[in-house]
Amino acid sequence: MLSKSKIKYIRSLELKKFRNEHESFVAEGNKLVEDMMHSFECEFMIAKSSWMATQGNIPVKELIVVDDDDIKKVSFLKSPQDVLAVFKQSVYCVDDVNPASNLVLMLDGVQDPGNLGTIIRLADWFGIEDIVCSVDSADVYNPKVVQATMGALTRVRVHYTDLESFLSKQEEATISVYGTYLDGENFYSKELSNNGIIIMGSEGSGIRDYLEPYVNERLFIPNYPQGKETSESLNVAIATALVCGEFRRRTLPFS
Repeated sequence: MLSKSKIKYIRSLELKKFRNEHESFVAEGNKLVEDMMHSFECEFMIAKSSWMATQGNIPVKELIVVDDDDIKKVSFLKSPQDVLAVFKQSVYCVDDVNPASNLVLMLDGVQDPGNLGTIIRLADWFGIEDIVCSVDSADVYNPKVVQATMGALTRVRVHYTDLESFLSKQEEATISVYGTYLDGENFYSKELSNNGIIIMGSEGSGIRDYLEPYVNERLFIPNYPQGKETSESLNVAIATALVCGEFRRRTLPFS
């Protein structure tokens, strides 16, 4: 049976304040929980008996059997599934991020949870293991972000830090720092590398002015056909997909 205190605790984790206080977050849904329960420490899990019967060993400290009504009381989804889990947040060190050897995504003020979750999933697809976010970007443990990642959080590390400070530390390594601008060079014809930093700006403002001095490779995503009137801009997640796809197409061998 799900106690009132557990219900209150789970519901509180919808807010960043309480997620930070308890260093925990919620994930729900059959596939998502199955993916995450072997990579994150699970504080406790609530599940229907029908789901539990399909699992082998479930690595949790506390497993609570519930029914549909209990799931509905705590679910953040419009259509609750069979299982919900409270996991402990992972702690990563931003100093371990190495753009001199790897391709790193940097997000400047990306505040929409759906966009952040989609970008994490894209990073996973294109083999990018680290995303460095400004402190005012959406919280990676927001339930909407967690759902949108579709389990990619098990393979992608998300860091929050002062971006200017992070970039200033990379200057001695003379790495490529890419940014997308309307006056940039057509990225389909520009030479790209398999390491460095790709900065993607916020949905409304793009890359903020204070980061511009650190960008040494300005990219432009052209519309088609050029010269035709089209939408003013691309959604940041779609733009990220185009950029990452082109980097990997050009810098990774395919069999």
